[in-house]
Amino acid sequence: MAANLDGRTAVVTGAAQGIGKAIAKRLAEDGATVTIGDINAEGAAAAAADIGHGAKGMACDVSDPAQVDALIESAAREGAPDIIVNNAAVVPFIAWDDVDLEHWQKLMDVNLTGVFLTSRKATDMMRAVDRKGRIINIASNTFFAGTPNMAAYVATKGGVIGFTRALATEIGQYGITVNAVSPGLIESDGVKASPHNEAFEFVGMLQALPGKGQPEHIANVVSFLASDDAGWMTGQTVNVDAGMIRW
Repeated sequence: MAANLDGRTAVVTGAAQGIGKAIAKRLAEDGATVTIGDINAEGAAAAAADIGHGAKGMACDVSDPAQVDALIESAAREGAPDIIVNNAAVVPFIAWDDVDLEHWQKLMDVNLTGVFLTSRKATDMMRAVDRKGRIINIASNTFFAGTPNMAAYVATKGGVIGFTRALATEIGQYGITVNAVSPGLIESDGVKASPHNEAFEFVGMLQALPGKGQPEHIANVVSFLASDDAGWMTGQTVNVDAGMIRW
């Protein structure tokens, strides 16, 4: 069932392709006016044109405060956006012995500081106009699995989960919910072009459900969390990984 997001505005970062684009598409189909932010400006514009429904694309490096401010402000409705989906991330495949400070800092800047910057700007705007908004952060089940060759990435996604819990506690009094979605291995554009594409057979053996995860599986859950139906749910991390992680 489609969520009713008519009249609402949504920002989805890192949405030129893959999971982000699927999320933007679903929110637009549910009635939201979607702004796609991506470091790939041409890709963001192309994704917006493909999605339609009034979607627009903007260049945005989520580690740059000025660019983040411009992105969030562009999606404001009567002073604030309604929905923020923090999806932008660098997803590497690199052995621990090859992780240096530059690599570590780059991932922290994009994957974790980017979530802080968008949330800082959006929640300030939401509270200023008494908007009971939604913050939805895309984490990863690699945090629970301790996936190898991704040490810095796993650390950032653990940070996203911790940040989600803490922020939900502080801003719940304003009616703003903060939740995270934790995908498993998803057959996205980025994964298919990386060494992670070789892991589907192994991951499939760990899943409770057979098959390969699709970007739409994540978009469906984000749509629910953005809706009024999830209004009594905050500070949670929802694993969407065919039961690979069971708890």
